[in-house]
Amino acid sequence: MERKYWVPALERANDVLMLLAGQPSKFKLMDLSKATGINKSTMFSLLQTMEALNWVIKEKGDTYALGSVFGVLGNAYFAGMNLVKLFEEKAVLSVERLGETIQIARLEKGELVYLAKKEAATHVRLISEPGMRLPAYATAMGKVLLSALEDEHIAELYQEGSYQAFTPNTVQTGKELLLQIQAVRVRGYAVDLEEVAIGFCCVAAPILDRNGSMIAAVSCSMSVHHWPSKQERAVQEIKQLAQALSAVI
Repeated sequence: MERKYWVPALERANDVLMLLAGQPSKFKLMDLSKATGINKSTMFSLLQTMEALNWVIKEKGDTYALGSVFGVLGNAYFAGMNLVKLFEEKAVLSVERLGETIQIARLEKGELVYLAKKEAATHVRLISEPGMRLPAYATAMGKVLLSALEDEHIAELYQEGSYQAFTPNTVQTGKELLLQIQAVRVRGYAVDLEEVAIGFCCVAAPILDRNGSMIAAVSCSMSVHHWPSKQERAVQEIKQLAQALSAVI
């Protein structure tokens, strides 16, 4: 990363957090100032801010330790890793039963981020790979995940005129997108009918955590030639797989 985009305050906070992670309950304000080279007044402001954000806690002896927020973040990180591992195990049977590729993804600020993929033994291979991003409005999994948001939030994610047309079937307006989202909310799953790639259709269903919040989605993609005969089976299989992956986090 170029240093011209660097944020010094974040670097200083990171230095403090790394010290506290390595030796919790050892450093006081002056100790942290000496160890990092950050002057006392700046360190005071930094610690006050991080304490308010629950990044650090000040203990009885005026020493500092990591705050509760890192427990939450750590749990979320490992829960995500566990979800992918569980997907790898569960999706195998779905691939065998349908003979089609199964994928899992999450939503990040209007973009669909692919997490993992189990491919069927076919001559046609999907170009999506873990880490790849696509506008959520163009995909079945993306529309499923957008359905958990308020309409106003969805409208804020995409400016009118900015919709990328991957195919002639891709959503092109906010009004069209919201109509599709309403349909997703009613039936509980979403479809992509050659909207991101000509020749491919897809069905997706949501994965929920223990609180009922939508955290990811799974999908089955197939050739448009297979869609008429496999659509109903694919919908049921993906809904069952999503249910099997839900409430484990």
